Amino acid sequence: MTIPAEIQFIIEQLMKNKFEAYLVGGCVRDLLRKAEPQDWDITTNAKPKEIGKVFLKSFADNKFGTVTVLTDSKDQKLKEIEITPFRIDEKYTDKRHPDEVKFAKTLKEDLKRRDFTVNAMAIKTQSSELRVPAKRVQNQNSLGRLLSQTAGQAKLKTGKIEIIDLFDGREDLENKVIRAVGKAEERFNEDALRMMRAVRLAAVLDFNIEKKTKTAIKKNSSWLQAISKERIRDEFLKIIMTEKAAQGIELLRKLGLLKYIIPEIEEGYGVSQNKHHIYDCYEHSLRSLDYAAKKGFNKYVRIAALLHDVGKPRSKRGEGLNSTFYNHEIIGARMTAQILDRLRFSKKDIEKIVRLVRYHLFYYNVGEVGESSVRRLVRRMGIENMEELLQVRMADRIGSGVPKAEPYKLRHLKYIIERTGRDPLSVKMLKVNGKDIMDILKISPGLKIGLILDILLGCVLTDPKKNKKDFLEKEIKKLGKFSEKELNGKAREARAEREEIEMKKDKMTKKKYWVT
Repeated sequence: MTIPAEIQFIIEQLMKNKFEAYLVGGCVRDLLRKAEPQDWDITTNAKPKEIGKVFLKSFADNKFGTVTVLTDSKDQKLKEIEITPFRIDEKYTDKRHPDEVKFAKTLKEDLKRRDFTVNAMAIKTQSSELRVPAKRVQNQNSLGRLLSQTAGQAKLKTGKIEIIDLFDGREDLENKVIRAVGKAEERFNEDALRMMRAVRLAAVLDFNIEKKTKTAIKKNSSWLQAISKERIRDEFLKIIMTEKAAQGIELLRKLGLLKYIIPEIEEGYGVSQNKHHIYDCYEHSLRSLDYAAKKGFNKYVRIAALLHDVGKPRSKRGEGLNSTFYNHEIIGARMTAQILDRLRFSKKDIEKIVRLVRYHLFYYNVGEVGESSVRRLVRRMGIENMEELLQVRMADRIGSGVPKAEPYKLRHLKYIIERTGRDPLSVKMLKVNGKDIMDILKISPGLKIGLILDILLGCVLTDPKKNKKDFLEKEIKKLGKFSEKELNGKAREARAEREEIEMKKDKMTKKKYWVT
């Protein structure tokens, strides 16, 4: 196993000061899975004040006794390390927070309060088993020196660590099972969000939820109503951002949790569609999300993929192959805004996702829709959101059962978007303008000014480094000596060269999107 030097140092210091110190929770689970931990947690029998005396660069600002030790690590995940004293959580009246937290004397008491067996294991190390530099580290101020000496990591001898596993977590890990510690109903009564966390862990780890744990969730799913919308949102996002996001949403539905998070999604369950779809509204949304998750699209695209057709059940008219869903994108956008506001998403996130839902049904056919229509779509969406809109459309297509996510017409649309968004080659690019020419040559407005600007543009397109005011002013003086007839010939050549450059750029853009 490999432990970062920052973690090694903290364990060393606690043990030197005659305290117990253990790695605990998710990092132990991940180490045993041979996966890189996303965070590191340490538990100890030291009380908060005692931890603070060992680590001067630390702070404690919560009632659970957690002390955050500040390191000087270059790794963002290791800048702040949480150390939590052994504790016992008393009765949870609100199913969210313990009424009282008491510090425990033993590791066993601490592990008993944890949520799932795979998270209720600890690792004990001995300082003699840690490969550390020969020069002993005396205090926290030496941490920087330790990091440089160990190149950021220290290794534990795998054969000499002790894994404390009081609830058969290793067996559940091997069998890929999420099981509550002790009685599942008691664990969920303590914190109802754990029911969603079980689903998230199952999705992240690709595990199954154990039968009794699953039964307890189904029985007590309504407890989720006691949880703050912010905490539900955060857990929902963690599920959405897994590769198995669609399976996570389906598991929320099967366990009776989804109706307390986004009941609007369930409205589409069993609602058949028309000849353009082979799946019902709910399954279509899940398959769209599945594609977005597997492609690694961002949270905006994933949420929009899940919600883009949320308005269909309320807009459906008729049955069978010719049923219609007129204005479902408008209804869906309004519903999406309400859903995300209810879950306390930021205004910025709501606005972006609502736009993706509202315009996901944009129409485009090569040769049928003009550039002006494309420009209008870009104005409504914002050029910065167009790539995400096209990703939602691709997810929508795959969710509909078609084989290709990006057909020719979508590639052609990308080409048109880039072409219309590209700054045209014009005299506006120059560092001089018509007034500069009139001032330098002491002439009045006329044809000569336009001809000189065309010639200067041709010069700059050939060599962009020449687009400097002092150089162009010298060129203006030279060109001022030519007649209009002579300037006209030079300008014609410059315009021909500009057209050739435009054609080459267009050809390259077409090649980029495989269009003709």
